[in-house]
Amino acid sequence: MRKAGFDNKKYLSLQSEKIQERIHSFGDKLYLEFGGKLFDDYHASRVLPGFEPDSKIKMLLKLKDVAEILVVINANDIIKNKYRSDIGITYDADVLRLIDVFQSKDLFVGSVVMTMYSPQPAVDGFIKRLSAMGIKVYKHYAIEGYPSDVQKIVSDEGYGKNEYVPTSRRLIVVTAPGPGSGKMATCLSQLYHENLRGVKAGYAKFETFPVWNLPLSHPVNLAYEAATADLNDVNMIDPYHLEHYGSLAVNYNRDVEIFPVVSAMLKKILGYSPYQSPTDMGVNMAGFCIFDDEACRKASEGEIIRRYYAALCDARKGRIGKDVVSKIELLMSKSGISQEDRKPVAPALHKAAQTGAPAVAIELCDGRIVTGKTGNLLGASAAALLNALKALGNIDDSIELISPTIIEPIQKLKVNHMGAVNPRLHTDEILMALAICAVSDRMAKLAVEQLGKLKNCEIHSTVILSHIDEKTFKSLGMHVTCEPQKCPAKA
Repeated sequence: MRKAGFDNKKYLSLQSEKIQERIHSFGDKLYLEFGGKLFDDYHASRVLPGFEPDSKIKMLLKLKDVAEILVVINANDIIKNKYRSDIGITYDADVLRLIDVFQSKDLFVGSVVMTMYSPQPAVDGFIKRLSAMGIKVYKHYAIEGYPSDVQKIVSDEGYGKNEYVPTSRRLIVVTAPGPGSGKMATCLSQLYHENLRGVKAGYAKFETFPVWNLPLSHPVNLAYEAATADLNDVNMIDPYHLEHYGSLAVNYNRDVEIFPVVSAMLKKILGYSPYQSPTDMGVNMAGFCIFDDEACRKASEGEIIRRYYAALCDARKGRIGKDVVSKIELLMSKSGISQEDRKPVAPALHKAAQTGAPAVAIELCDGRIVTGKTGNLLGASAAALLNALKALGNIDDSIELISPTIIEPIQKLKVNHMGAVNPRLHTDEILMALAICAVSDRMAKLAVEQLGKLKNCEIHSTVILSHIDEKTFKSLGMHVTCEPQKCPAKA
């Protein structure tokens, strides 16, 4: 059973109070950079067991009458087809998803900012698509000498070249599909333009990670570094905070590097800077809500290992360089952990060695391990899923939850009419077949009733899973890792 270590109710209260306090500390307008995910923050929920993925959006809904959403996306992420591994969609697709979700919750989406813009067919095509939806898009450009040449950045040749984004509300929430999108640069550019227009605007950060009041080497902070290894982010002691206050605080390199720019901008707007360090800019209260440090350490160590396997697979697919894998290996060494600490790995590899074909192992929340092998009717993922449901429902392993007479017609449909090469059923097809059987079969119905118990279970595959199987497992709330091996053609 996964042990909770984070008080989400306390977090909502403390964080909401802190944000309200910061809003009132400035004059006409506050640009609030939301780091990480505004909702669906599954990374936070994995490393801080007890944290609810929608905590940030719950707080924002309390401020919706004064809040305006500004979504930022880096043009290079569109060109590279960058994707969110946690939900399996590209960044540009996620921008559309974010807009839909915000609007469905009656939150006002003002516009989209395209950072690092340069003319490219994919980028311009996406801008046209947004415009056709009635979403205004503004272009921000790369600035030579950023972030060190403060004088040029804070000038007509720097932020002055960016398109000004008109906003109508007091709180401007700046969010993005993921890190490295240019949220902070967008906020600073807007402060520059607001200053030219005589508007007193301020800036603050709502960044969950790294947790500033946890040690630099704490697994929660190392897990964040593992999650952003491809961005060259490095957690570090905030030197400005140490110098001014004489106390340690953890931040990361991009915030430390940009702090002189932020300080200079605020001095121009207010005549002084209210912040003495990059840590001062933040409003993060997560560190005050951990009540079981050991539980959060264990959860974070597991996340680092998962990030390691994800990096191995991404490197195999050519999405990232091997240097990213090496960085996470170093973080694992710092934490004193290895891939062998992930419990379903060894059983999956053992099953694959026994059968000579791909295999999958699932660690249930009670610690039991079930496996699945590649067969004539089912792939290893589907077999493991059914075996897990049997174990959770105390259903005898000899019982067939889905008769071959139901599976075989589906296989023929796939191969004969839908162009499939592999006749074995994917996990989503198995679940649909199981749901149909549950109408008339008591055991199948019992198995379906166990699906909710798969949340937070750990699963490992000896080959890279198909997109369909990975998506199914993640939709069930399971934590997936794979060996960096492609599935054999006949498997």
